[in-house]
Amino acid sequence: MILASDNLDSLGGFAHALIHSRQHVSPKRLIAPGPNLSQKLEILNAAGAAPDHGKVTPWHFYEVSPESRNLLGDLFADALIARDPSATPTQIDEAKQKAFRGPLLLLATAKLNNELDNIPEQEKLISAGCAIQNILLMANSLGFGSGLSSGKALYSQKMRELFLLKDKEEPLCFITIGTISVHKPNKQRPDANSYSSVF
Repeated sequence: MILASDNLDSLGGFAHALIHSRQHVSPKRLIAPGPNLSQKLEILNAAGAAPDHGKVTPWHFYEVSPESRNLLGDLFADALIARDPSATPTQIDEAKQKAFRGPLLLLATAKLNNELDNIPEQEKLISAGCAIQNILLMANSLGFGSGLSSGKALYSQKMRELFLLKDKEEPLCFITIGTISVHKPNKQRPDANSYSSVF
């Protein structure tokens, strides 16, 4: 029993350190090397431990391959031009380069179609969020930095067409994972008293 207790204390300490050391890292500061194949599988398998009412796996992660980054970059550039026809060549190039940041780039989506189940959309979104957090924590445990990003182009019809998203499959965010080039101090986290209360 003493060994078991020590084990739990050790695991609790590791979980505390893992959760509270995780921070958002801008994709600009995430460089090679990224996760190798076995590490990438560890990161993606962590998503499978998320709560999943009905075991419907209401999320999907698309890895953006090196070959597909040009397509995504063109989409980012076109989306900027559509929003701002006066965008300068420098701004257009900056928009395109967002697709090339970080060695591992994932698109996270939530599958909200409930024709085959009765799971509410809110529960599916919660599950997807937990899956994303598991990915971030596993990346952190392996020594990598990670960051989430979105933007107006993420929710465009062209994005849906590029990734062949199914009906009621909604893009949530991009996840970038890699080695942190410049470390910055952790930002102040909110205190539990500011977001919890007793009913």
